[in-house]
Amino acid sequence: MAAGSGIVALGSAPLVVTLGAFLGMLNAMGRDRGAAPVIEQAALPGTVADRARTRAFAGYGALQDAGHVAGSLMAAIPGLVASHTSLPETSANRLSLGVVPLFAVIALGLYLFLSPGVDAGRGLHVGGRVTLRTRRVLWRCSALFSLDGLGGGLLLTSLLAYFFFERFGASAPAVAGLLSAARVVNLGSNFLAAWLAARVGLVNTMVFTHIPSSLLLVGVALVPSFAWAVALFLARETVAKMDVPTRQSYLMAIVEPEARVVVAGVTDVVRLVAWALGPMLAGWLMTVSLVSPLLAGAAIKIVYDLLLYRAFRHVRPPEERTAPGHGR
Repeated sequence: MAAGSGIVALGSAPLVVTLGAFLGMLNAMGRDRGAAPVIEQAALPGTVADRARTRAFAGYGALQDAGHVAGSLMAAIPGLVASHTSLPETSANRLSLGVVPLFAVIALGLYLFLSPGVDAGRGLHVGGRVTLRTRRVLWRCSALFSLDGLGGGLLLTSLLAYFFFERFGASAPAVAGLLSAARVVNLGSNFLAAWLAARVGLVNTMVFTHIPSSLLLVGVALVPSFAWAVALFLARETVAKMDVPTRQSYLMAIVEPEARVVVAGVTDVVRLVAWALGPMLAGWLMTVSLVSPLLAGAAIKIVYDLLLYRAFRHVRPPEERTAPGHGR
């Protein structure tokens, strides 16, 4: 990641930048989509008891969102520097990309402090046999997550920023501030998701918070003013990410520990492949209407939620099986 992001920061030729982005696993989402999150997702459940697993994923997600808040704020710096100095905006943006390798090196240092206990006991299991039951879960989840990934690809942060620029004429600092505020809201919603899941169940929390977020997104697409769009977008962000820690916790809970790496890896790849198709589809839809990607993304995600609920509403994780009536 450090090497690839460094190449992107220094390079100018499209091929060089593309190769750097491939090596560094960079993407338009501003999130780490490499191998590390797969291993982290598989290892985390083994470090806590079943009842604390969702809270652990909530803390994991909250720390990621805290980094996204800082990153979104820093995204406004190049424009501010260019407007107050003689430095061209392109050069200012290049300098901001140059910070990414530094963060990657810092993360590397933090990984070195991980205990070997993560790989033992209730921790990370690699190379075990994947049972027929888990394979069935994997196939069903892969199909569902590919649908969710396609919807998410239509709603990239970069495309949402472009939407606010074009639709409402919002400035770069205004959009950066909005995205930062959204990440702050996301940060708190991780813990709200864990609290809600403990009372109504993981599947119910995933579905019945995700559908309202899609409906609010439709509102963002259709309102006439930036102020209303900001209000609805922030309302959406209060529930939009509540399915993330609950989904991660649920998926790792319903498969055997030795299958967690395989399941996390395969579902992540499937989601990313479908997600990669989203921006191309969004670009085509924008030739029809600027709001088309938002409406299509919302519709796809609602279909995903309904199918997920139908497929898994009776499949409960261990902590819910020990509490009669839980999650109904």
